[in-house]
Amino acid sequence: MTYMVLTEECIDCRLCIPECPDGGITRNEETGKYSIDKNSCTECIEIGYSQCANVCPVDCIVIDSNHPETRETLLQKVEKNKKNIKSMFHND
Repeated sequence: MTYMVLTEECIDCRLCIPECPDGGITRNEETGKYSIDKNSCTECIEIGYSQCANVCPVDCIVIDSNHPETRETLLQKVEKNKKNIKSMFHND
């Protein structure tokens, strides 16, 4: 499963954004609401714990049970994200 932000509980501290190794957390400047990209979120499986949820002072980043994913799927997303990040810095 991926994570989601409970927007009503979010205090707009912005601590989660730099913690995401996948760059999957964004803030809508018009609404001020945060979202986690389901296609990028890997639950920080390669680290062992969710970094965004770990730094949230109000515990508003929670598992999204509407998007179940297997360990294999999450690991595939990790590799995809690594390739995407690498391509941003190299023109191979």
